[in-house]
Amino acid sequence: MTTAPWRDPALPAAARVDDLLPRMTLEEKTAQLYGVWVGAATDGDGVAPLQSEMTTDYDWDELITHGLGQLTRPFGTAPVDPALGAQALARAQRRIADAGRFGIPAIAHEECLAGFTAWQATAYPVPLAWGAAFDPALVEEMARRIGEDLRSVGVHQGLAPVLDVVRDPRWGRVEETIGEDPYLVGTVGAAYVRGLESAGIIATLKHFAGYASSAGARNQAPVRAGVREFADVVLPPFEMALREGGARSVMAAYTDTDGVPASADPGLLTGLLREQWDFTGTVVADYFGIGFLQTQHRVAGTEAEAAHAALSAGVDVELPTLRCYGKPLLEAVRAGAVPESLIDRAVHRVLLQKCELGLLDEDWDPEPAGRINLDSTANRAVARRLAQESVVLLDNPDGLLPLAPDTRVAVVGPRAADALAMLGCYSFPSHVLTQHPEVPTGVDIPTLLESLRAELPDAKAAFAEGCGVSDPDTSGFEEAVARTAEADVCVAVLGDRAGLFGRGTSGEGCDATDLRLPGVQAELLDTLVATGVPVVLVLLTGRPYALGRWEGRLAAVVQAFFPGEEGGPAVAGVLSGRVNPSGRLPVSVPRVPGGQPWTYLQPPLGLRADVSNLDPTPLYAFGHGRSYTEFVWEDFQGGPASEMDTDGTYDVSVTVRNAGDRAGAEVVQLYLHDPVATVTRPDVRLIGYRRLELEPGRSSRVTFRFHPDLSAFTDRSGRRVVEPGALELRLAVSSADVRHTSRLTLTGPVRVLGPDRRLHCETEVSGVD
Repeated sequence: MTTAPWRDPALPAAARVDDLLPRMTLEEKTAQLYGVWVGAATDGDGVAPLQSEMTTDYDWDELITHGLGQLTRPFGTAPVDPALGAQALARAQRRIADAGRFGIPAIAHEECLAGFTAWQATAYPVPLAWGAAFDPALVEEMARRIGEDLRSVGVHQGLAPVLDVVRDPRWGRVEETIGEDPYLVGTVGAAYVRGLESAGIIATLKHFAGYASSAGARNQAPVRAGVREFADVVLPPFEMALREGGARSVMAAYTDTDGVPASADPGLLTGLLREQWDFTGTVVADYFGIGFLQTQHRVAGTEAEAAHAALSAGVDVELPTLRCYGKPLLEAVRAGAVPESLIDRAVHRVLLQKCELGLLDEDWDPEPAGRINLDSTANRAVARRLAQESVVLLDNPDGLLPLAPDTRVAVVGPRAADALAMLGCYSFPSHVLTQHPEVPTGVDIPTLLESLRAELPDAKAAFAEGCGVSDPDTSGFEEAVARTAEADVCVAVLGDRAGLFGRGTSGEGCDATDLRLPGVQAELLDTLVATGVPVVLVLLTGRPYALGRWEGRLAAVVQAFFPGEEGGPAVAGVLSGRVNPSGRLPVSVPRVPGGQPWTYLQPPLGLRADVSNLDPTPLYAFGHGRSYTEFVWEDFQGGPASEMDTDGTYDVSVTVRNAGDRAGAEVVQLYLHDPVATVTRPDVRLIGYRRLELEPGRSSRVTFRFHPDLSAFTDRSGRRVVEPGALELRLAVSSADVRHTSRLTLTGPVRVLGPDRRLHCETEVSGVD
């Protein structure tokens, strides 16, 4: 029997798909363009927006006779034992393959924002914590482990990372972002992509594009970003993750920009993504995003019109389940309302990806190989290391931290004794298990109270909750004050409860009106401070909160952004001194709760000025973070004012010495200041960084190789250009704390950049002693 060319693994993937596509009927082709969400709830609380309204019924046995493009969240919909789930997924894939003429299985996808969103899988720190670590290599290692776990149970595609740049910290999904700077988001995000893709998992960049710029910080609200904000802040992380990470899929955002929904925008999904950036992978819809063109955006009158708009724009796959790309699309093609060529274009991309995954091979085998352990010791070690690196010591003015081993400690606050205080809204226990209270967590998540007692067994740590996260009840204040009065120091553990669509204080659909601590936690903190006992504030949150109310009144402030299942030991280690804090803020911490939106990427008129009584200067700047050791910066080399061509390179270097008696890590940050440009520019912006881990007395020299491409911006005509003129390169420990400045002048004509522009600053590190 002769093997059809499309089955021949020796042929190029494109040739195989070119042979297969003409053999398929219209029904078989459209079946490759949608997913099916088995077990999705159609009533009550869902995990996707408007889930109960948008989920449709289908006949599984009839549906799969034509094939199937995607299986949606076989592990992330309800608690399932990983080994049994892998076997069930393999059976489902066999049924799909056996039911169709061509024997092609589906691509199974899952969420993996802070680890594989599955029962008994490692719950890693949230992306905002990745940003705080300033350690792309560690994030890449974490992502590789996540990818290997996904592959071990038969999953092919992961819906991560989120590359939205924070534009308003009131937005509920800040916890899912990497920070408020596009360079930080791009470099860390690209590292995550490399890790996931190295394990054979399709990484999916989201949300393309502009989602975090929604008006009023409201989830899915319209985006009113200008052309330059979109080009210079929103888009660069996606470009970096595609070019330097190798992502194979992109998810269209829910939002509309200037009246055009992303899922119906051919200029974005085809003109920019494919024609300018040469992207060849698949574009998938965010859950129900195509249907929302009809029901939410109202740019389509029918499901068929929504399907036509999305296909024309460049959305290849409808997720999470069939609605518009099913029967409505079929009928529209047969009626001549939608060209079949649009179907062929999308199916070709989908089949090409399936071919690359081995799903068109005759020897394809869905059975899991080997023992499945989604929360291995090695996973937990990476989770703990990342959690430790992400904890930010904001302040320690009198050196109260680390705590003495025998200190009497009152641990107070609604986040101290709750394991879920460590997790973001896309970790399985917060995301799914809240709907299954009878099911155990599945992974060990020590609370901060448990961890501190283990860390300091002689400290006699007493506990009082004080209040809830968001309720107004103050009846617990009295006990909190009593426990504090008996102690040498009070550790106040405050923060967020992650949830979905208003069921938490942080997370998707949990947006904030301002940046006050939720509920009566601020009043509890006031009460504790009033006792006169030194108070160490520990924040376990998904966003920054305004802390100016307590400036100068706290003994120390520690910030952790949902640090994952190993977050308790990590934070406790910082409090005890076992861990030397090295996190740096990926977002600014405001002084006052109002005055939003604001991030550090401000042009001159966005900074403090006498023309307004409102001072937006943050209490703690982007990039800020303290240590228990002292670092000395010396032997700076950047020279006096220098001239260079707009296509040259310029080195800036400094030696960093650990002058203290503890091992620690310094994060050397390189900022660009452009004094004069043809459009207003941020006063400073990050263009490079390097994390240096140093033993006591040891030094390392870091060199940044600046290329003028890093100074590029979008000019008045929409071109990305490098302009001649003066620049300042600032080596700093934060965006507001500059140690050394190098001034240079770019000479020559304006240089227009193309898609091959340099995206990141090369760095070199050498040991000095």
